[in-house]
Amino acid sequence: MSEELIEQVKQLIIDALRIEGMAPADIESDAPLFGEGLGLDSIDALQLVVAMEKSYGVVVPDAATGTKVFQSVRSMAAYIAENRK
Repeated sequence: MSEELIEQVKQLIIDALRIEGMAPADIESDAPLFGEGLGLDSIDALQLVVAMEKSYGVVVPDAATGTKVFQSVRSMAAYIAENRK
């Protein structure tokens, strides 16, 4: 998995969630996306699922998978790298 993909995922998060005033560099690759880190919620998760499907053709089939995928930017990028079409 490339640093370039990690940067793309950070931009995807910013774009999908319309986060104002945040740059990809402001998001830590290994910080939690939910709770302490970015503080995302379940609505945000749904928006990210849709954005990943649109941008990369990657499907998150269930909540258990989503929990693993959305641990951090790095885990999202790894999932995309393994599953994109």
